[in-house]
Amino acid sequence: MTDRRPAAEPPSHRARRRRGRPSPEAPPITGHGHGHGHGHGPAEPASKQVKRVLAVMLVPFALATVLGVLLLYPFGHHQRTGADLGFGQSPVNAEVVSAVAGSCTEDAPEQGGCVHLGVRMADGPRPGRTIQQVVPTDPGTPRFAVGDQVVLSYSGADPDDPSAYQVVDFQRGTPLLVLALVFAAAVLVLGRWQGFAALIGLGLSFVVLVGFVLPAILAGQDPLLVAIVGAGLIMFAVLYLTHGVSARTSTAVLGTLLSLAMIGLLSAVFSAATSLTGLDEDTSSLMGVLGAPIDARGLLLAGIVIGALGVLDDVTVTQTSAVWELRRANPTLSWRQLYSAGLRIGRDHVSSAVNTLVLAYAGAALPMLLAYTLSGRTFAQIVTSQAVAQEVVRTLVGSIGLVAAVPITTAIAAAVAVREPAQRPRRSGVSVADRVGRAAATGATSATVRSRAPHRRPGPR
Repeated sequence: MTDRRPAAEPPSHRARRRRGRPSPEAPPITGHGHGHGHGHGPAEPASKQVKRVLAVMLVPFALATVLGVLLLYPFGHHQRTGADLGFGQSPVNAEVVSAVAGSCTEDAPEQGGCVHLGVRMADGPRPGRTIQQVVPTDPGTPRFAVGDQVVLSYSGADPDDPSAYQVVDFQRGTPLLVLALVFAAAVLVLGRWQGFAALIGLGLSFVVLVGFVLPAILAGQDPLLVAIVGAGLIMFAVLYLTHGVSARTSTAVLGTLLSLAMIGLLSAVFSAATSLTGLDEDTSSLMGVLGAPIDARGLLLAGIVIGALGVLDDVTVTQTSAVWELRRANPTLSWRQLYSAGLRIGRDHVSSAVNTLVLAYAGAALPMLLAYTLSGRTFAQIVTSQAVAQEVVRTLVGSIGLVAAVPITTAIAAAVAVREPAQRPRRSGVSVADRVGRAAATGATSATVRSRAPHRRPGPR
């Protein structure tokens, strides 16, 4: 009987086939594989080397930030209050119980129109008492209706004299609280625990601005130096709190730091080249109130730096997350492939971010632009005026830093990611796009607030 079993495969063929199939249990090779017996053991994992390099680059900046806070914070300095500066008014909450249109004075009823308000005080020196207020109805006067919650300014004079009070604003606490709760809920629904950390980071940003930046500037410290130190403190604290201590976060911090340095340099150069003094209406009023000189141009640069930080960390976090997720999805990508793919994502992101930045500044300056348009000046005269040129420099410098942040951060992220141990994609039911989107949303949570904060005008005039 003929034996029909297949002929035995030569040993050399089996060996070649085994060598061509890597074992799934084999660990990744992290050292150099020349196979000589020098006895110096396996090389250090690439991830540890990368983390050490990142630490060497970032730790000095972190220490300099802490040292800057200690040197610039006004320890023992008496913080002047409104009473010290001649503002003796105190706010009193009240409710409008009547609103009747009429003449401003009984002696001259033909001179303009006014609204006669009956307001019942909820607190202050005479809670529960109703007083009469006469408010001129000029074009800038809001409309009052029964039930409106308003704020009175009490001068400190005779509390029974209605002339000691003046309607200055509306109460907005309740609707703002509702809006804040809706905002927090939206962040938590999308970001989950990372969104919760982003909200904590947003609170820390507010604490740094109110607890360090403002007191240090009011104490006479250099505004630009204070802004740089404050931005560094916000950057380190918020990014590491929100995204954790990792090589990925350190990459975003490094990209933000380099881009922020470029923005600071460009803003200093072009504010000097365009002879911007920073003496707008708000700054001039502040100097008059303080009764002391203040570096107006430094205050302008400080606003640019802090405002740019809010947009930069959004871009750098998104780019870093995109590169890491690309690496996770395809561990075989080289540095060049990762950089090219990440840069394509960044181009789409930066085009919309720059447009957002320009429109945000234009929206904030819309009343000023309308006033200049009605003045009859030419477009060139409007753009080169002090107030508008200041916003132009702020916008263009921030946009340049935003554009530069994409290739800078993508290059660093690709260089770090290819040296990290390759990880297989997790089967968590969450796509790569979802993970990148959550990182972008948590980064943008505090970014929007910080980018708009320096350009807000103080309360009602």
